[in-house]
Amino acid sequence: MTEITDLMLKEKDPGKLDVSKISAWVFDLDNTIYPAHQSLFPRVASRMIEWIETNFNLDRKNAEELKNRLFLEYGTTINGLSSEYAVDPEDFLSYVHDIDLSDLSYDEELDLGITALPGKKYIYTNGTVLHARRILEAFGIEHHFELIFDIFASNHLPKPAMRPYKDFLKKSKVDPKKAVMIEDMACNLQPAAELGMKTVWLMADHSWAKKGATEPYVHFIAKDLKQFLLGVKQGPIY
Repeated sequence: MTEITDLMLKEKDPGKLDVSKISAWVFDLDNTIYPAHQSLFPRVASRMIEWIETNFNLDRKNAEELKNRLFLEYGTTINGLSSEYAVDPEDFLSYVHDIDLSDLSYDEELDLGITALPGKKYIYTNGTVLHARRILEAFGIEHHFELIFDIFASNHLPKPAMRPYKDFLKKSKVDPKKAVMIEDMACNLQPAAELGMKTVWLMADHSWAKKGATEPYVHFIAKDLKQFLLGVKQGPIY
């Protein structure tokens, strides 16, 4: 992957996005609504490993290796488990998303930043509605979102497959040419861009999240969601 340079960050500064032309904002959930350093998704990943340990009678090392392989090959661990082992997605997902959120609280900065965006807001996640609602409620921002489009709504076909993006647009009635998609996995922005949406990549450390970050389909880059919200509130800069 090509290095993210200072010049690239300048060229793809979110402050250059003209929000007056936007009527819909589509957010990923995990490592997007909250930054990766908050370590919420590792809690989910740990429970994935526990579930695989128990149900496949594996030690933790082999369970983690299986989880990682399936994620990289199928886009989500559950997609791989369903495809190779006929695992019931509801049973698996209900277990892995039952994480402790007692350390989360209302985030005023995030609330105000999302409030300042003109238009409607949506969540499009490879997780579940229940998981998304718990996260959004914990931060006090659930009221902003018109729709949570999850892995069940996409018929278990994870991003970046094109079909569920089209299904999302049909269900939400979002005009892609007036929409922005915000994601921590750069490759998930390609279908959005091909459908006419503006795209924002939130910088990540993992190689699988960086894949595609230097491609033309990534229109804007920000350190995290709060930096993006702060940048676009200032209006377009040319």
